[in-house]
Amino acid sequence: MNTFNQSTFKFFGIAFLAAMLLATIVGCASTSKQSSTGEYIDDTVITTKVKAAILEDKELKATEINVETFKGVVQMSGFVSSQSDINRAATIARSVEGVKSVKNDMRVK
Repeated sequence: MNTFNQSTFKFFGIAFLAAMLLATIVGCASTSKQSSTGEYIDDTVITTKVKAAILEDKELKATEINVETFKGVVQMSGFVSSQSDINRAATIARSVEGVKSVKNDMRVK
């Protein structure tokens, strides 16, 4: 009877560890509304690169452009002085490595 208890305990111990491992893996996975940790870091890098590229561009006179990234999709909002600034900012964003698409919600002042 003692052997049965030890093997049962061992089985439940392994099952518990497997369940915890599965819960951890699923907990780190992404959903349509939530990024995984890796995706979040990638999105942060993309956002930073897009913002830097916009600031470095000498033709673009935009100081009020907001940039957010979710799963590689860049969303730009804010105010600029002309339609050409809107087009230029979107073109710059699309040129950044890792950008899948750009949602452009910028407005002319």
